[in-house]
Amino acid sequence: MTEIVDKQAAPPAPPGSRTYNEWARNDTLEDYSLRYAPKSFRRWSPYVVATTALGGIAYLADFAIGGSIAVSHGFTSAMVAILTAAVVIFLTGIPISYYSAKYSIDMDLLTRGAGFGYLGSTLTSVIYASFTFIFFALEGSIMAQALELGLHIPLALGYVICSLVVLPLVVYGMTALSRMQVWTQPVWLVLMVAPFVSIAVQEPEKFGKFTHFAGNSPTGSSLSMIGVGAGAGVALSLIAQIGEQVDYLRFMPDKTAANGRQWWAAVLSAGPGWVVLGALKQIGGAFLAFYIAGSVGLGMANEPIQQYVHGFGTFAAPVALGLATFFVILSQIKINSTNAYSGSLSWSNFFSRLTHRHPGRVVYIFLNVGIALALMEFGVFGFLNTVLGFYSNVAIAWIGAVVADLVVNKPLGLSPSYIEFKRAHLHHFNPVGFGSMLIASAVSIAAYFGAFGAYGKAFSPFVALVLAMVLSPLFAVVTKGRYYIARVDDLGELDMGAARMDAAHMGEVHISDAHISDAPSTLACSVCVTAFERPDMANCPFHHGAVCSLCCSLEKDCHDSCKSTRAPGPVELATPTLRATD
Repeated sequence: MTEIVDKQAAPPAPPGSRTYNEWARNDTLEDYSLRYAPKSFRRWSPYVVATTALGGIAYLADFAIGGSIAVSHGFTSAMVAILTAAVVIFLTGIPISYYSAKYSIDMDLLTRGAGFGYLGSTLTSVIYASFTFIFFALEGSIMAQALELGLHIPLALGYVICSLVVLPLVVYGMTALSRMQVWTQPVWLVLMVAPFVSIAVQEPEKFGKFTHFAGNSPTGSSLSMIGVGAGAGVALSLIAQIGEQVDYLRFMPDKTAANGRQWWAAVLSAGPGWVVLGALKQIGGAFLAFYIAGSVGLGMANEPIQQYVHGFGTFAAPVALGLATFFVILSQIKINSTNAYSGSLSWSNFFSRLTHRHPGRVVYIFLNVGIALALMEFGVFGFLNTVLGFYSNVAIAWIGAVVADLVVNKPLGLSPSYIEFKRAHLHHFNPVGFGSMLIASAVSIAAYFGAFGAYGKAFSPFVALVLAMVLSPLFAVVTKGRYYIARVDDLGELDMGAARMDAAHMGEVHISDAHISDAPSTLACSVCVTAFERPDMANCPFHHGAVCSLCCSLEKDCHDSCKSTRAPGPVELATPTLRATD
């Protein structure tokens, strides 16, 4: 075992020296926002977790995105762009969803251990938070359009209403959101598909005419590679949606022989599977934009409220406006509660590392919603393609670097086979993921602004993805994996030894990590004097005892005295946190 060093670096703090306010102490409100989600809290079935996660993709921005791509680039380019982006998003979402569900951690904690380091993932928290408030603003704008058209509420006031209406749900986290999403999902699905069924019955020829839709494309409805690249870039801005999916998937129960099929079905459907419905909605938005363009003009054809007023008008004309208004409001509450929830997690992670304070996840709900409200008032919906096209370059560089570590570096032994997220065991920065993302983002943004010509601009997100996935294993080889783990998990070794001794006394010949973790042990944090499950704990020489991951994050006087002066090499990578394995 590596010796714990520097016990004299600072005087020990008295036990119980940190207390949290009521919001941060309340598990129902806090939802373990900065921690491993303990087994005792993960009481939902795979079906409920998956349904809650999929309920969050009820957003209508997909219809706006699909309509905008079709209007800008014509039918063929739009279809190729949407499907290409969907394939990329699906494939990159598989490993992220699996590791998050397996280790019960959110996107930020996953990023820390997947090549970014403890502070390196701070930047990705901002990238992810940006995704949540950008899409909150887009979805809120769509809802405000419905309030204006259906209830004659001015847009400026509608933006405020759209921002405030989700707060009661988001404050109570997974407990409230799971109920709301499960109850509303069947109604939402029926209303979403109803216009397409009605048009298919009454005007089936419209689907054939759709294939000739040219929109504003200079090349008409035919294929344009620049159109494909530009359209895919807009659709790829949704790649960060996987973060919102795993914010729910971290509450999956442990995978066992009994629930194996349900577990995988839930992870794949609610993780990468979201993009299947997402792509269908984009194609549906493109079709509805074509369907109503003659009535409202190309400029308004990508507005979901207009699309559904006319769609419902095909079978329920007298109540079409009211029905469309209700559908849009329902959709936006479902998605913006998720946007606000995920944003609160991201900001909590960001500020806890910078300020060493944690007032509770609930505080950051108001920050995230406030930023989104400002964007709505500034008219972000009118710059849909530009905002999303630029954002996709940064988002895909981040996701590409994480995926490269999970699917390339770990199988090749270039990084630890598990995910370590605790500050006590991580370097501040890991050049493998953090460096890959920075370089890939910089090059792709330069391409987006025309540094490499028209094709480079159109395909700039793909430049980011390829660069990130190539640079990550390259940097892992060059650095020999030494920046992943700063200190071995000595507390884990003590747990293992004790468990093996207990097993021997009971006459058991074989013992495994999975066996040890079947009944999750808890340890009391020496700082906040609260018991947490073992995967959330680390040995702290500064406090002379076990410390929970949050108290470790917030400690500003220890100066990382627990970490050895040299990083362990690839052969010395830390003992994995005890966790039920497959």
